[in-house]
Amino acid sequence: MVNRRAFMKSGAMALFAAGFGGVPSFIARATDGRKILSPYKKNKVLVCIFQRGAMDGLMAVSPYSDPNLKALRPTLYMSPAETEGKMIDLDGRFGLHPSLAAFAPFFTEGRMAIVHGVGSPNNTRSHFDAQDYMESGTPFSKSTNSGWLNRAVGLLGHEGTPFRAVSLTSSLPRSLYGDNESLAISNLQEFAIQMRGNPLATNLAAKSFESLYDQTSSQVLSRAGKESFDAIKMLNANNIKNYQPANGVVYPNSPLGNSLKQIATLIKMDVGMEVAFAESGGWDTHFNQGTANGALARNLKDFSDSIAAFWKDMDAYQDEVTVMTMTEFGRTAHQNGTGGTDHGRASCLFVLGNDVSGGKVYNNIKTLAKEDLEDGRDLPVSTDFRSVFSSVAGSHLKIGNNKILFPGWDGTGLGLMKA
Repeated sequence: MVNRRAFMKSGAMALFAAGFGGVPSFIARATDGRKILSPYKKNKVLVCIFQRGAMDGLMAVSPYSDPNLKALRPTLYMSPAETEGKMIDLDGRFGLHPSLAAFAPFFTEGRMAIVHGVGSPNNTRSHFDAQDYMESGTPFSKSTNSGWLNRAVGLLGHEGTPFRAVSLTSSLPRSLYGDNESLAISNLQEFAIQMRGNPLATNLAAKSFESLYDQTSSQVLSRAGKESFDAIKMLNANNIKNYQPANGVVYPNSPLGNSLKQIATLIKMDVGMEVAFAESGGWDTHFNQGTANGALARNLKDFSDSIAAFWKDMDAYQDEVTVMTMTEFGRTAHQNGTGGTDHGRASCLFVLGNDVSGGKVYNNIKTLAKEDLEDGRDLPVSTDFRSVFSSVAGSHLKIGNNKILFPGWDGTGLGLMKA
C-alpha cells in the first residue's frame, strides 16, 4: 500500500539525492532505527517484460525439424537451411528467428534459456482474460485481487523503498496490483505516477508527494521532503535527461527500448528497485504475418534489440539482474487464409541472466502431428507458466513460498536457474 507512513519510513524522495555526493544527514535522521533495505547497494532485480497480443512462439523459436510444420505453414515456414533470412539453428531441433539474432550470443554463452510450450492451463483465447490470469497468477480465478509480482514483493522478507517495484507504463499493470508498494511511472522526466489498483489510490492520486510531506507533523521529515524535491529537480535536469548508457549502447527508439532505458537508469541510481516491469505490444498477427520480413519480424527485432541493449548497458550490474519475458498465449499451428495465425495456446518465453542455466530450449513438446495438437490446431501447453515464474523469482529473489506466490498451485519450479 502506497501511503504517507511508507514514504516517511523510507525517506522516499530523498533517495534521489544520493547521486550528489554521499548520504545527506536528513536521510540518516529520517531513516534512523528503521528496518529497511539500504538503497545504497546493488539489489537483486527481476525485470519482467509482457508481450501483449500473444506472440507466435512457433515462429520466434521454430521447431523447424518437425516435418509437420511445413505442411501446417506452407508460406510461413522457415528453416536454417534457407539461404536468405534463415533461422539460427539452436540445437538441431529449434531455430531462432533471424530478427532475434541479438539473442544468439546470450544463448551460446549460456546466459539465456528458452522455455517452449509454455502457457496457462486455462484454455481461454481471450486476450483480456488470459493476460489477467497470467498476471494474477491464478489461471482459474477472477476474484484474485493481487498480482503475482505484488505478492512476490511481499515475500521479499524485508521492507524496501517505494521504488522497489516499478512499472514503466502509463498505469499499474495487473501483475503489481495489491497491498505492497508499487509504482507506475510513465516517464521519469515527467515523473508521472499513477497508483491504480492500490487501496488508497482514490485519495492519493490527486496528491503530490510534496503535499504528503507537507502534511506530516515531523518537521525533520518535512524539511527532508522539501530538500528532496530540490534534488529531484536537479535529477530531472541532469541525471535522467542526460543519462548515458554504458559501452556506447544505443537503445531502440521504441516504447520498449525507452522503458528499458529508464529501468536501467533507476537500477544505476540505486534507489532500491527490486522488481521492474515493462511491456511490448503489437503481437496479434492475424494477417500478413510475414517470415524474415513483415510485422512479426519488425516486432521481434525491436524486442530483442531492446533487451540486448539493456543487458549490455547493465554491464557491471549483470550479476544482480535477471530478465524474464511472457506472453498470454501463442498462435495456431496452422496458418490462416490471410497469411497470419489466430489465437492459440502455448508459446515460448526467454530468461536472461548470469544466474540462468541457459543455452538450452526447455520443452516437453511432442510433435506437431494433428493427434498431438490441442483441438487438432494448437501447440498444447506442456509447461505451466507458474513453474517458470516460481523458478525464476524463487532463485533470483530468494522467494520460497509458492503457496502465497501462486495460490492453489501445487506444482514445482522448472529448475532453469543455477543452484
